[in-house]
Amino acid sequence: MTVTNVAAVRARDVRKSYDGAWNEPVLALDGVSFEVRAGELVALVGPSGCGKSTLLNLVGCIDRPTSGAIELQGRVTSMLDDDALTALRRDSIGTVFQFFNLLPAMTVAENVALPLVLQRRKRAEITERVSAALAAVGISEKASAYPAQISGGQMQRAAVARATIHRPAIVLADEPTGNLDSQNGAAVLHLLRALADGGQAILMATHATEAAAICDRVIHMQDGRLVPAVAGPAPLV
Repeated sequence: MTVTNVAAVRARDVRKSYDGAWNEPVLALDGVSFEVRAGELVALVGPSGCGKSTLLNLVGCIDRPTSGAIELQGRVTSMLDDDALTALRRDSIGTVFQFFNLLPAMTVAENVALPLVLQRRKRAEITERVSAALAAVGISEKASAYPAQISGGQMQRAAVARATIHRPAIVLADEPTGNLDSQNGAAVLHLLRALADGGQAILMATHATEAAAICDRVIHMQDGRLVPAVAGPAPLV
């Protein structure tokens, strides 16, 4: 593993609020600051509703903070217009979802190719890189299958391939082993670990102690804030 001093992701005093019942604001994130460097695998852990998914949405440029700043590769997301955010999301970010989010009407190969299609890469390059990506996650033989025809573990491997085929600097993983058995979960974690070792910055929200154990650092969250680690084998759920 080679962790650099380059901060691929930096959050500075980030707050995020939403309108709740009777228009009362609900504070989902309350002054969150941290960074993830290139080559580092970092876990976000904490109980459901603590703000992990909200934070991933902000880092993934799906949403903007109410105050504070999210910096991706030195660029403050709140200072970018919609076109620039779209380009940053397309080129520099890959996301692995708990429920895979593969498009059912497309084959595995077509799903994996999507980021390159959005980048308008040439057909020959897409074919070559999809083949290499499927081989890297061990599902080359499933290239022509549809998501409904493969197992959950194979779907998540395809999701990892899709999230990383465009070589993003930042990979976000939201409970990537949540719907997998222990064997398939371990395989996906091994893939994420290898990506970090290859130089990508990975931020993973998880409830799984096994997932947190392979990470370089663990960030603990509670009630929208970062909190010190609890001494002893406290549960993550």
